[in-house]
Amino acid sequence: MAARKVYASSENALADVFSGATLLIGGISQYGIPKTLINALADKDISELVCVFSPCSEFGAFPLTALDPLLKRGQISRLITAFPFYQNTGSLIESQWSSGNLSIEVIPQGLLSEKLRAGGAGLGGVFTPVGIGTSWSTRYETQEIDGRQCLFLEALRGDFALVRAQQSDNLGNLIYKGMERNWGPVMAMAADITIAEVTDIYDAGDLDPELIITPGIFVNRLIQSGQS
Repeated sequence: MAARKVYASSENALADVFSGATLLIGGISQYGIPKTLINALADKDISELVCVFSPCSEFGAFPLTALDPLLKRGQISRLITAFPFYQNTGSLIESQWSSGNLSIEVIPQGLLSEKLRAGGAGLGGVFTPVGIGTSWSTRYETQEIDGRQCLFLEALRGDFALVRAQQSDNLGNLIYKGMERNWGPVMAMAADITIAEVTDIYDAGDLDPELIITPGIFVNRLIQSGQS
């Protein structure tokens, strides 16, 4: 198996993640979250991370815990998300925000996705009529286009994207399973370096090309899930 993109450990795959980096982290509800990579990241001596993570857990089911390994060590300074926490669920996100140790920027889910899409497409940003007239929109530049007021959303990119997939070949072509196919495809395109945590890794040519969602050109590194 060609091993150019396949790393022997999460530690090696994350070796150049630095303090102050912007991380795009995939996952929705409790699915498609790159937990092996998150746990390995918590072992690094880094801080001041900016995390783009928007799992949108279903109401009352559980507190959002996926980032707890990083939050417990005070490694995250800023969170960009559509929905950070439900009140009084014991979430570390809520407690660190309440104590002033974590800043949170809330962006509606669809617009957050569009900002990432623009970043992945190499655009400076996009205009959209969505959100006009809301209290949230006052932070943004507006412009009239074809008779409609539109918000300007700056593109959003990350230094690193951490995504989860079911299968990959050693070239980084990714196949997702079910809800794994959430933020992964758009985040993989919007990062300088994309690291994929994968259940099964195959030789090039072994996967059905019709099932591939994220082309390997957007994936820089692979680790097998559970590989510390």
